[in-house]
Amino acid sequence: MVSASSSSSVVNVYPLANYTFGTKEPKMEKDTSVADRLARMKVNYMKEGMRTSVEAILLVQEHNHPHILLLQIGNTFCKLPGGRLKPGENEIEGLKRKLSSKLAVNSPTFPPNWQVGECVAVWWRPNFETVMYPYCPPHIAKPKECKKLFIVHLTEKEYFAVPRNLKLLAVPLFELYDNVQRYGPVISTIPQQLSKFQFNMVSS
Repeated sequence: MVSASSSSSVVNVYPLANYTFGTKEPKMEKDTSVADRLARMKVNYMKEGMRTSVEAILLVQEHNHPHILLLQIGNTFCKLPGGRLKPGENEIEGLKRKLSSKLAVNSPTFPPNWQVGECVAVWWRPNFETVMYPYCPPHIAKPKECKKLFIVHLTEKEYFAVPRNLKLLAVPLFELYDNVQRYGPVISTIPQQLSKFQFNMVSS
């Protein structure tokens, strides 16, 4: 039995088969390499200060096990849907904007209804390098990026439109767990961050 105090920690997870996946026009990446991305980050930092990015953890289930939806670029690189906030933009509204840009249908018939839940992790990039930490090192007065991961509650049925140059994968938690080589430190630690939630596996 779930007590009232912990009921907010229950996440309804619906079968992957409930969701419809279509395509839309390609969403080209601004950078062709990691070096390009870090160089652009440096230019933006000089203009706007620290980069703030928000990413969504979208959960579905298959075989009664939670899966996370990841966008795949090319054949290897996976990332959570989301991206950089505009200067002064609200985190929740910015994440909804990014989710709509990456996954929503461009149609008034299917208005997106993103239900952004709590922030489950904060990561820091101390320098213009790929490495990020789940804390800001004490000697770093001016980190270059702060990345926040939010759980986003999906409703029972959703229609996703995925840019043609990307793939949307449903990856089981057991594959992500401790798999830093394949998914990097941020995504591979999501299973630990989600361990405080109680998953309610809703059958279709």
